[in-house]
Amino acid sequence: MKRRNISLVIIMVAAAYIFCYYPVNARTIYKGNLSGIIIDAETNKPVPNAAVELLYNNKFTTSDANGNFTFVNIDEGSYTLKVTHVGYKETLATIKFSESSGSIFAVYILPKAIEISTVIVSDKSSVSKFQDLYELSNVLKGKELQKDLGLTLASTLKNETGIAMRSMGPAPARPVIRGLGGDRVMISEDGKKTVDLSATSPDHALTVEPFSIDRIEVIRGPKILTYTPVTIGGVVNVVRNEIPKQVHNAPFGTIGGYYESANNGYIGSLITEIPYKNFALRLEGSRRKTDDLMTPEGNLKNSGSSNTNLSLGGSYINDNIRIGTSFRRFELDYGIPGGFVGAHPGGVNISLYKNQFRFITEIIFENSLFNTLEFSYGGQLYRHKEFEKSGRVGSEFRIMDHSISINAMHGRLGFFDNGKIGLSGEMKDFEIGGFVFTSPTKSYNIALFGFETIAMNRFTFETGIRANYDLIKPEREKPISNIGNIRQREFFTYSASLSVLYELTKIVHIGANISKSSRVPTIEELFSEGPHLAAYSYETGNPDLIDESGLGAEIFIYHKFTDLYYNINLFYNDIADYIIPRNTGEINYATFLPIYATTGVDAILYGMELQFDWKFFERISLGFSASYSRGTIKEGRKPLPQIPPFKGQISIKYEFDQLAAGISGEFASDQKRIDLFEEPTAGYSIFNLFFQYSINNDHLVHSFSLNIDNIFNRIHRNHLSRVKVILPEAGINARIMYKLFFHL
Repeated sequence: MKRRNISLVIIMVAAAYIFCYYPVNARTIYKGNLSGIIIDAETNKPVPNAAVELLYNNKFTTSDANGNFTFVNIDEGSYTLKVTHVGYKETLATIKFSESSGSIFAVYILPKAIEISTVIVSDKSSVSKFQDLYELSNVLKGKELQKDLGLTLASTLKNETGIAMRSMGPAPARPVIRGLGGDRVMISEDGKKTVDLSATSPDHALTVEPFSIDRIEVIRGPKILTYTPVTIGGVVNVVRNEIPKQVHNAPFGTIGGYYESANNGYIGSLITEIPYKNFALRLEGSRRKTDDLMTPEGNLKNSGSSNTNLSLGGSYINDNIRIGTSFRRFELDYGIPGGFVGAHPGGVNISLYKNQFRFITEIIFENSLFNTLEFSYGGQLYRHKEFEKSGRVGSEFRIMDHSISINAMHGRLGFFDNGKIGLSGEMKDFEIGGFVFTSPTKSYNIALFGFETIAMNRFTFETGIRANYDLIKPEREKPISNIGNIRQREFFTYSASLSVLYELTKIVHIGANISKSSRVPTIEELFSEGPHLAAYSYETGNPDLIDESGLGAEIFIYHKFTDLYYNINLFYNDIADYIIPRNTGEINYATFLPIYATTGVDAILYGMELQFDWKFFERISLGFSASYSRGTIKEGRKPLPQIPPFKGQISIKYEFDQLAAGISGEFASDQKRIDLFEEPTAGYSIFNLFFQYSINNDHLVHSFSLNIDNIFNRIHRNHLSRVKVILPEAGINARIMYKLFFHL
């Protein structure tokens, strides 16, 4: 009997084993050749002689003259590729290899002379056609980023095609895209929205230190709907990988600094990432200080600044999960120049800080409808005080912001190549103090969005859609006030976008985009009432504003060949209830400040962009870019305020081995199409010199840059500067930069 029971147990265990494991063992495991191409992330050219290792599988190979590599007879599964090359940073890339995923991968690696950045892995022989286009025309990285690096994010980007800079002195500056400013241009860090007040007024600075940035992406098209409902503007996303995405095999980092003569400014910076088993720890710190800006007509008094920036981030990473968090503290003190009509004679000082906390979890699934699920949370506390010269606080702002998002990503699904659906929520608690009478207000946003890409023969499509619910709730409702009925407002809006790209030949593509954009008025645009000390204005909101609604269209053509690239864009936007603050020409006699009233008008914005790069000799290349925007208020056909003039840049560059040098010229036409009470601006042209050199050895790369801007010390004024009436932009400016990249 006992023996029979034992036999029965053995049979049951065997049956359970077969039930549980048979389906897995019975399935035939796919075997195939895993192939790929190694590409230089800066030049988009194949990299030969790169060592490629299939980690933990004891398999090695080397890329051939065309950058291709192959591992034969590989089982399906998840793998980590390790790519090393004497001239490039070590790169780790996680891939999923299966019969359905395809067998060819592209891995982008970065030259040692630049910082480590994102790694793009694709299951195609190259990245998608749209990604290729965006990488060529909308990304600033590597040596180009170092060459253009300025005091602020806006000054770093000001010569990019289609981008201008709104400013009120050197420190408070913000990018403007195709004539659109404010929160129509969203600023994000590692994909998460940056919270500050830079979108609301020209005297408010961005809370982003550009020196520690790996790359800057300008996102347009349907993908923008995964960030914001404003499709006609853009997203400027700075990439630092503050929460590490990979665990490298050794500590690495950057030590650097620079000095510039126009403001006697300097910065010192340290960034390092330390791996330990499945953990990666990232540390960052920088300190910047500048004095008053020197111009050809004298010093711009009270325009100096000082900034401290500290960050700590860490991740736990294994094959199927990444859990990470980070904390950043940003402090900035800066001056707003005075001395013009309506301004304080000695200017105003602003002191602000921001504490920023982030958390992210990323889970990777095998053989599932969605291959990645991502959850993220961000909490940001922003405080900002504006001081008169006497030390008295004139205005004070506080924002507490909480945001969450859940994103699910999929690979090939039906006729979709890949895509994402997501849900996000945000709560903002906004308080204003000092002599401003705006009621404390809370705002809430919930959004549902989706983004998909489709490739069909010679056509590639991108499409996105987003639905938003916004609730803006003032703490004190006031049916009868000087600006109208201050009350709770609700908005239901939607946005959509579709782009198509057609491959005329292997090197020439044409495309088009149509989009429906929406934008909800901000708290300040609805309820502001009172003097704004540093903006030198008396601002009045409009509680009856409705949401902006725009229809946009764009056509473009781009050509990419070994030695020639060009890109031409034409765009047209028809916007209903476009919200703008306008100088009324009236004075508030209690404060003697000009009154700026917020209003909604129907408007049209259209223009063009041209970008051209031609390597006409082996080591010499010519670059040219130009952009033009024209904005008109439909009623009365009057010009929209604060539209940049026709502007551009031309450059000649010589490159040999680790050396690059050249000359560039910036130009802008005059701007006479102006709103009431807006000042015209004269055209200008200035010339700059640049020189870059790097020295590589086993574990260290020394990178040197020297820029001399405005070499003829020409007087020139930025049309979007609020202080252009007192002094022009910087005169001759020498900027010396050194960075040491180490990988121990």
